[in-house]
Amino acid sequence: MFQKLDALFPLRFAFFGLCALGALLALFSLIAFGVGWIALLVCLALVGLGINDLRQTKSSILRNYPVIGHLRFMLEFIRPEMRQYFIESDAEAAPFSRSQRSLVYQRAKGELDNRPFGTQLDVTELGYEWINHSVQPTHIASHDFRIIIGPNTAQPYSASIFNISAMSFGSLSANAILALNKGAQKGGFAHDTGEGSISQHHRVHGGDLIWEIGSGYFGCRNEDGSFSAERFAATACDPQVKMIELKLSQGAKPGHGGILPASKVTAEISAARGVPVGVDCISPSSHSAFSTPIEMLQFIARLRELSGGKPTGFKFCIGHPWEWFAMVKAMLATGITPDFIVVDGAEGGTGAAPLEFTDHVGAPVQEGLLLVHNTLLGAGLRDRISVGCAGKVISAFDITRMMALGADWCNSGRAFMFALGCIQAQTCHTGNCPTGVTTQDPVRQQALVVPDKAERVWRFHQSTLKALKELLEAAGLKHTNDVTAHHIVRRIDDTEVRLLSNLIMHVKEGSLLTDLENQHRVFKQYWPLASAHSFAVMKPDDKVSSTGETVPAA
Repeated sequence: MFQKLDALFPLRFAFFGLCALGALLALFSLIAFGVGWIALLVCLALVGLGINDLRQTKSSILRNYPVIGHLRFMLEFIRPEMRQYFIESDAEAAPFSRSQRSLVYQRAKGELDNRPFGTQLDVTELGYEWINHSVQPTHIASHDFRIIIGPNTAQPYSASIFNISAMSFGSLSANAILALNKGAQKGGFAHDTGEGSISQHHRVHGGDLIWEIGSGYFGCRNEDGSFSAERFAATACDPQVKMIELKLSQGAKPGHGGILPASKVTAEISAARGVPVGVDCISPSSHSAFSTPIEMLQFIARLRELSGGKPTGFKFCIGHPWEWFAMVKAMLATGITPDFIVVDGAEGGTGAAPLEFTDHVGAPVQEGLLLVHNTLLGAGLRDRISVGCAGKVISAFDITRMMALGADWCNSGRAFMFALGCIQAQTCHTGNCPTGVTTQDPVRQQALVVPDKAERVWRFHQSTLKALKELLEAAGLKHTNDVTAHHIVRRIDDTEVRLLSNLIMHVKEGSLLTDLENQHRVFKQYWPLASAHSFAVMKPDDKVSSTGETVPAA
C-alpha cells in the first residue's frame, strides 16, 4: 500500500505537504472563525522553508526531504551531547572517559572521589596495568613533590612534578588564563604560556610562567616575523618567567603550522603576540632562527644567556628518529645541552587540527618518552637534562606510569581544563564553548567565574598530588624519582602478566658511544644516519663540509 501511495505522491514530501495543508486549514479557520493567526504563520514559515529546500543546491538531503530533512541536522548537532550523557559507558574514552572527567570534577570541587563496590575496569583485559604494593609501606611527609630544573644555571627552578601544559591565550579565554594562573600561584606550580606568548592576563596573579617560544616568535619578534633578541630579553628577565621553552612541535599536530584569522586578532592578542590588529597571524611550520641541530643548540644557549641564566629547553613530539639523534649528536659535539626536554605525545590535545594530524602523525608519549630517555642515557647526558612529558595525564597513576617510563615531571592541559569546568563538548574551534573556557566571546566568558575556578584548579592539583603520595607510600617508595618500570605490571594475555621493565627497551649509561652493535635496532639503524650538522639523513658516503653542510656522495 505504501509503495502505491509513494508512487502517486512521494512520502518523503509528506511532511512538506502536511505543512501546506496546515496553512490552508489555518487560513480557512482565520477567515471563518477569526482565529488561527499563529498556526497560519508557523505553517507558512515551514512552507517557505520547504520551497527553499527544494530550490537550494547545496544539500541533497534537503532537496529530497524538504522541511523534515532539517531534523537530521538538528540531531547531528546534539549527537555528541546525547552520546556523552545517555550512551557512552563510564570507561569509554572519547577522548576522555566519563570516569576520568568525574575524577577531575570531584577533586576540583573538593568532593569525595572514592569509588564504592570495587573497580569498574576489567582486570583480565589485555593491557590492564597496576603498580605493585609493598608489605612495608613508607611514610612521606609532604605531597609537594619537586625537582630542580637547571641546577647549574644562574637561576635554577624548583618545579612541581605536575604542571599546566602549554595552552595559549587566544585558544583559551581571558578568564580561563586568569583562573589557571591564580590556581598555579596558590599551589606553587608552573603555568606554560603556550606559543601565544605572555598576555596581560598571565601577569595579574603572578603565578610561575614557562614562556614557550614557537616558530612565530610571538612576544619576541621583529615586524618581519624574525626573532628579536631585544624584545625577548626584555620579557624573559621578568621574575615571573621561570623557564624558557623552545617549541619545535606539538603532539596534536606536529609538523603543522597554523594561522589565526585576521578577524580573531584582537587588540589583546595583538599586544601579547606583537602582531598587528586585524591581520592574519601566522605560525610557520619550522623555525627561521636555525636550520641545523648545532644552530638549534646555539640558539638555546643564546636564549639562556639573554634570559639571565634561566633554565632553557625545548618541547617536541618525536618524529623521524634520526632528527632526534642529530640533536643529541649536536649536544655531544658542542657541549651545549638544554636544561630540559618536554616530550609531547601524539595523543595531546589542541583547539583545532586536521584529522589526519590528530590521528596519524607523531609518536605517542610512551614511545617518544622511552626513546628520549634511553637516548640520553646511552649518550651519557641523562643526568644533565630533566625530562618532562605530556599526553592524557589525568590521575596519580598516570603520573606514576610516566615516571616509570623515564619522566621527571608531567604536564597536563585538558585535565586542568576539566578543573575549569570543561565538559568535553569539543566545540573549542568554533568559539562557542558552553563553559567559557575556549572562547573569546566576552559574554560566554562570563560563565567562568575566576575566583571559584582558580580554587578548583588548585584543589585538583593538590588532591592529585595527595593521591600520588598515597600511591607511592603503598608501593614502599619515598619520591617520584624512585619509580621505575620494575614497579608497573602489565597484562599481555589472559594467563600472563609481565613487569613493564621486561617489555620496554633499556639502554645502559654511555652504551650508544661504546657498544652500538648490541643496542636496540632503532639505534643500530638510525644512529649512524644522524649528523650534528643536519636534520637530513646522512648516507654512508656523505661528508660534512667545513661550513657544516652535508655534502652528498658523488
